[in-house]
Amino acid sequence: MFTRRDFLKSTAIGGASSLISINPLLAATRPKKDKLGIALVGLGYYSTDLLAPALQLTKNCELMGIVTGTPSKAETWQKKFNLKDKNIYNYQNFDQIANNPDIDVVYVVLPPSMHREFVVRAAKAGKQVFCEKPMAPSVADCEAMIKACADNKVKLAIGYRCQHDPNTQAYMKFAKEKTFGKVRMVTCGAGYFDARTTHWKQNKALGGGVMGDMGVYAIQGARLAIGEEPTSVSAQFHTTRPDIYKEVEETATFQLEFPSGALAACHTSFGINMNYLQANCEKGWFKMEPFSSYTGNKGSSPQGPIDFPLQSQQAKQLDDDTDALIKGIPLIAPGEEGLRDIRIVEAVYKSVANGGKKITI
Repeated sequence: MFTRRDFLKSTAIGGASSLISINPLLAATRPKKDKLGIALVGLGYYSTDLLAPALQLTKNCELMGIVTGTPSKAETWQKKFNLKDKNIYNYQNFDQIANNPDIDVVYVVLPPSMHREFVVRAAKAGKQVFCEKPMAPSVADCEAMIKACADNKVKLAIGYRCQHDPNTQAYMKFAKEKTFGKVRMVTCGAGYFDARTTHWKQNKALGGGVMGDMGVYAIQGARLAIGEEPTSVSAQFHTTRPDIYKEVEETATFQLEFPSGALAACHTSFGINMNYLQANCEKGWFKMEPFSSYTGNKGSSPQGPIDFPLQSQQAKQLDDDTDALIKGIPLIAPGEEGLRDIRIVEAVYKSVANGGKKITI
């Protein structure tokens, strides 16, 4: 029987393969686009509920294509966003995207275990690449992704939406300018109660575990609030639902030390709701609650409230990153930024494996 999946697969292959391969010299002489075309790879919650709506608000880019293994999703998205047949791909024929001039950027929104494969494939196709956080399950994966993009002369941006948020940028400025003197201590928590039992976040093979997901927010909070890279970490894991968290950690606490002598106490969990950051400085303080929320971050300091309005973090992120591509300026959060966090995540796992011993990063 010729199924709907077969139909979508054949039309995607046919539409893409009928295009003439792109000559780089000809591509360089094409008129510059007003908006870059984005293809989303993976149509789960984040793409459906956050990125797709954000792409209706962006100035520098637009949704032009999708990559999915579910034919029913492809049909729904195609109708909703008026996507061309030739811009619909599945995971098997994805590489044909190389011949599609409508697509300038591939945004990988898959479980972390799949990030490396599709970032590398997108880079080899000559497309600019955005990748959701966590960047990948391992340092080796991150380094391979960075290398693939460099070798193919494309850029790699990591989806750290909060770094594009003016509220986050405000407390980063406090650290950089030492507004209240040096930061001496940061306490940071990122977590929520996850009632799911079979999600990729509970699956080690798919890149699950709280450290790579919510733990990255806590790491980012400490790094950005202090303005330095940590030199060592000590860590502990905890679980209250061992029937669900059989393969990966549910809750983690970890302590970071920084070159200036600053310290950070970080907490992250799939079993506890928390979303806060407090920095104590030599001559003052600043705090954020929430500090990593989809619906907006806010805080306070001796200078007053930290509460800059923002319609959509994702739209701001997408516009900032595509603006950087168009203008040839540095990305706010390139691949190297994702690598820094995963290097710390690996050190956390090593510390736990060694009974909470302090590990040099």
